[in-house]
Amino acid sequence: MSVQRKLLGVAAGAVGLAAAGTALEVARRNHAIESRRDDVTAPFGTLRSTPRSVIAEDGVALHVEVDEVTEPPARHRRLSGREPGPEITLVFAHGYCLNLDCWHFQRGAYRGLVRTVFYDQRSHGRSGRSSHEHATIEQLGRDLKQVIDEVVPEGPVVLVGHSMGGMSVVALAEQFPELIGDRVVGVGLISTTAGGLDVGRILLPMLPSRLSGRVASRAVRSLGRRHRSVDGLRRVGSAIARVGTDLFAFGDDVPAAYVDFVDEMLSATPFEVVAEFFPSFSSLDKFHIVEVLGRVPTAIICGTEDRLTSLGHSRKLHQRIAGSRLLECEGAGHMVPLERHDQVTAELDQLITAASTRLAGR
Repeated sequence: MSVQRKLLGVAAGAVGLAAAGTALEVARRNHAIESRRDDVTAPFGTLRSTPRSVIAEDGVALHVEVDEVTEPPARHRRLSGREPGPEITLVFAHGYCLNLDCWHFQRGAYRGLVRTVFYDQRSHGRSGRSSHEHATIEQLGRDLKQVIDEVVPEGPVVLVGHSMGGMSVVALAEQFPELIGDRVVGVGLISTTAGGLDVGRILLPMLPSRLSGRVASRAVRSLGRRHRSVDGLRRVGSAIARVGTDLFAFGDDVPAAYVDFVDEMLSATPFEVVAEFFPSFSSLDKFHIVEVLGRVPTAIICGTEDRLTSLGHSRKLHQRIAGSRLLECEGAGHMVPLERHDQVTAELDQLITAASTRLAGR
């Protein structure tokens, strides 16, 4: 069997079947997922605001949505007990192969109470496609700077990044360190790292296979050249992919709606995009940069059962960033903003309060 055919077999879920068990076991697991209680009050993907387009430096159109403050500060405090101050804007950067909808619970919690900005990273969601040469973490940092410049032209900003979004925040800090402590007054890093990533883990929700770094890179390059075939096989193997998402994106038995929501975002991302960004993860080496984040309140959050950016990465960030807070969500996986949304939002409340307190003391 050729390397390409073997890899396409992986994409179709052959290795996924081995990971999940037999076809009967896949069916059993899907039935178990269906039986879980759904606690979503507003359907996923329904929180919307008027879209805006921010043009990145290379001409890629970034899809941006802004939720403005509608509640006066006194009402805000009475309803939520939070003290962010109306002047702070939260900017949320999502992870690899997701889109801005992944912040569903945080968006619902802050809607109307705090000015919030959500955007789809290049080549993801409703944003425009990037050229191959600009599909890098460094470019994502510059994109984030462009979003801040155009959508938050003045006033303090708190940045919150999940997974690849956290790497985008670190890339911004590397390229624009003068912003940290000036415009950027707080940072939230969720299920992320600044380097040393075992890249084979990244494929787990999309191609449920445990591959070493070098083999994973070769696999993705080869599959990327046949991305249309891979996308077709991913659709055919949707039942297996769903089980893979449940196993590798979450730690506990979350409601079926959570699994389907994440699986839909992963499936909507063309494998060509997966392949274009993949090399950036193996070369990521920015732990020497993160110390600059010690200038501002920084919250680090990770699930103890995160199989993609494991807890050790968050602990290392915590060690490198002076004064940072580390929240370890027991039993949670990589999609902790969904799985432990109450804990995550409560920790972000603390971050906003710390940033506001520091601003008041200036």
